Amino acid sequence: MRKEFVWRWTFFICGIFFMSLGISMTIKGQRFGISPWDVLHVGLHKHLGLSIGTWSILMGVIIVIATMIGTKSWPQLGTWLNIVVIGSFIDIFNWLIPDITSFAGQLIIFVGGVLVIAIGVGVYVSPNVGAGPRDSLMLLIMKKVGWSIRTVRTGIELFVAVAGWLLGGPVGIGTVALALFTGSLIQYTLPLSQKLLFNISGYSFFYTKSTEDQE
Repeated sequence: MRKEFVWRWTFFICGIFFMSLGISMTIKGQRFGISPWDVLHVGLHKHLGLSIGTWSILMGVIIVIATMIGTKSWPQLGTWLNIVVIGSFIDIFNWLIPDITSFAGQLIIFVGGVLVIAIGVGVYVSPNVGAGPRDSLMLLIMKKVGWSIRTVRTGIELFVAVAGWLLGGPVGIGTVALALFTGSLIQYTLPLSQKLLFNISGYSFFYTKSTEDQE
């Protein structure tokens, strides 16, 4: 039991670390646009001040409250940690990672960031210690309507990207790519992460359908 506990929290911490890094990587490749949620965060930053990470935290709290109403249940500890840690690490990584000006450099860091985000989401959701607010919302909608992860994630991110664009957030081809393909990548990274966690610790909580069932 202790081994399972340790591995579950190790996966969670590593996952949110990678997700924060991936988000900052895409921001550094902003020539191609940024992720839909960050378009919204940047738009709010431009209009109301505060850092991008702070807006990530505030929006996370709002989404958690909405999800609590929809599920009629209190979020797990990991959900609250996700909100605070990811928002804080976004600001830290934005400060640590140097600005990149070349086209090739921004393309590489942007594409790398997309992959790191997808891996991070799969890893931190798999131990079921509390999905992040945005992914909790994704899972709630998925359970309510019976749609696939790909469909729900894509729909949410397209809506958020439009809202952020209306607020003045930067939108580019990369924003569209993130909205369209991140869900598809997570549809593979989540089951793989769940399988890896099971092989290492014996923990299994396969609350998502198999990839084949969600096509």
